[in-house]
Amino acid sequence: MVKILFVTVLTFSTLFSSEVITLYKSGGKKLLDSQMNSPAYWSGSLFNKDLRFGYFERAFSLLTCNKEKGLLELYTPDAQKRFSLKKRYSAFTGKNAGDKRVEGDLKTPVGIYTLTEKKRRVDPFYGPMAFVTSYPNLYDRIRGKNGDGIWVHGVPLSGSRDPFTKGCIAIDNNDLIQLDQSINPSNTLLIIDSTLKQGVNPSAYSAILAGLYQWKYAWTYNDIESYISMYDSSFKRFDGMNLGQFKAYKERIFAKDEAKTIALDRLNIIPYPGEKRNLFWVTFNQLYISDSHRFEGEKSLLVRLNANQSISILTEE
Repeated sequence: MVKILFVTVLTFSTLFSSEVITLYKSGGKKLLDSQMNSPAYWSGSLFNKDLRFGYFERAFSLLTCNKEKGLLELYTPDAQKRFSLKKRYSAFTGKNAGDKRVEGDLKTPVGIYTLTEKKRRVDPFYGPMAFVTSYPNLYDRIRGKNGDGIWVHGVPLSGSRDPFTKGCIAIDNNDLIQLDQSINPSNTLLIIDSTLKQGVNPSAYSAILAGLYQWKYAWTYNDIESYISMYDSSFKRFDGMNLGQFKAYKERIFAKDEAKTIALDRLNIIPYPGEKRNLFWVTFNQLYISDSHRFEGEKSLLVRLNANQSISILTEE
């Protein structure tokens, strides 16, 4: 068993011995793949990892906004993906407390967002520039949240303003310029909450990683029942497809009984902000190859970690 686990690790760096290649070709691939379906497989790899903000295989700069305290903090990772606080900024957020639901409610959203654009020219009311966030994200949209134009911006170039916003995050102009010099917007995540949660038990990440590889295993080996069982009854895909429609769609694909190659890498698992404490935002790069289709690109899932340590997928894109 030790030898199998050791070889499984080597598969990720393609350091195959001739013995392993023989095993893989003779049906050992399925056995090797199955090793990754257990939380025990992953628990050792989490030792000494910085899990304060989540599990990261791809390094991001993190902006965390604590609405309750009026703080925006910048954390950057080192080569081992351990985060250190680089700067703390005082911040204005929405006039009204709570999570944004509809346009005009004067609330700053709670969630995980990317910075989709840097606006170099903005109305002087918003300072020298602004970063556009990805609100509403996929989870926001499937819950019917609307509105847009949630930015990280500055303060008026002249005059004064109220100590709150219509829903954006506003910081001092000099701080905004310093932030611009410190981050790559395309490689930065913004986490917004009233009180940021940290210190999730490492066992949660082991369980989620195992669940993701159980999902991949069922998908790879055309086990439609196990595959669909990992989707929540409330599931809604990015295009609005519900669980029944999604199952019918996948049954047509699985019926082809094609051999598949599916690889996941650059996995990130982040506790989702908000009242529910068992939701996690999962992103990864996916490679999918079959006789009839090929896909390579970013994929996102929102998963719930259940009491029995299984996962349920609520949405995907």
